[in-house]
Amino acid sequence: MKVKSAIFFILLCFSLFLPFQVQAEEENRKEETSPIANAKAGILMEANSGEILFEKEKDEKLPVASMTKMVAQILILEEIEQGKLKWTDKVKASRNASEMGGSQIFLATGEVLTVEEMMKGISMASANDATVAMAEHISGSEVAFVKKMNEKVKSLGLKNTQFKNCTGLDEEGHYSTAYDMAKIAQELLRHEEILRFSSLYEDYLRKDTENPFWLVNTNRLIRFYEGADGLKTGHTDAALYCLAATAKKNDMRLIAILLGEENSKTRNSEAMELLDYGYQNYEIQLLKRKEEAVKEIPLQKAAKEKIKVYPKEDIGILSKKGTPKKTYTYQVKINALNLPLKKNQVVGKIEVKNKQEKMKEIDLIVKDSISPLSYFQLFQKIMKQIVSGTM
Repeated sequence: MKVKSAIFFILLCFSLFLPFQVQAEEENRKEETSPIANAKAGILMEANSGEILFEKEKDEKLPVASMTKMVAQILILEEIEQGKLKWTDKVKASRNASEMGGSQIFLATGEVLTVEEMMKGISMASANDATVAMAEHISGSEVAFVKKMNEKVKSLGLKNTQFKNCTGLDEEGHYSTAYDMAKIAQELLRHEEILRFSSLYEDYLRKDTENPFWLVNTNRLIRFYEGADGLKTGHTDAALYCLAATAKKNDMRLIAILLGEENSKTRNSEAMELLDYGYQNYEIQLLKRKEEAVKEIPLQKAAKEKIKVYPKEDIGILSKKGTPKKTYTYQVKINALNLPLKKNQVVGKIEVKNKQEKMKEIDLIVKDSISPLSYFQLFQKIMKQIVSGTM
């Protein structure tokens, strides 16, 4: 009787323990098959839609090293686009900037480079000195610039990011998440000129001087992974090795974020595995390219009689490979237009539908600035229409 009781007790314990053991084994297998098994956190995102294709601890707050500089790059590009800054503008390095240390282009105190040269240093060499020099040039001080960086992050709706400096150097209270970094990368890619810098593998600064400085991109994927053209690496003692990688193949752009990798070799290898996962399992059904006009609008009181409107970005539908293709319809909505119109101004929206289901909505823009006619020009136009009988 005692033997039977003992056997029953053992079987009971085994049956209670088994589900936990199976669950643990399943989680271990899942971790082993993860394309980023060694990363603390990561995410794979389709750039246009922002749809998440893979995630691992995407909301864990972690140090992100020089990936921080993506927000600095956004602010620099906005200054360029708004006409507040030109690529040829001269930027002088302060003592504070020249003494930053870490990754740098070795700016001397008082040395002057152009905005374009500084951007090359930031994008290719992850230069702390160039980043601080630009921060001080735009905002007067790094502190004021970091305030703008935090404001920019909040304007994107991101709640798990806080910056204490513009370089990403380790500092208490300086953190972000894989998800927030992906959204920041998505925003940076909307400023397409960033790819002019991030896709360069090598270049020179101070080329025509006695001391030319050879720049080699810290992101090796742009040389070794098909379609890769950005975006930002990072490494500090606290953050370990990080990467925001982007590639475009078959009309689909992906963003891969990896945080907390033990070394650069593993980081690069797992970034390529993560991108491979996306391209092997997903595809874009491209409906219309952003270079294709969707409508031509007549203008009564403008220098041009008609203007074409374009999607702000490629219109495509993401789907798993092997999924049957669907048929989509469009509905174009144009706002009330008031002259003048600025280049890239949003003038309406285009809705994409599958039957009655709204799939997505994209802004429509004009690609040229349009000025109103002067009173004299308007009078001439009216008289011409009267004479020709078209009025």
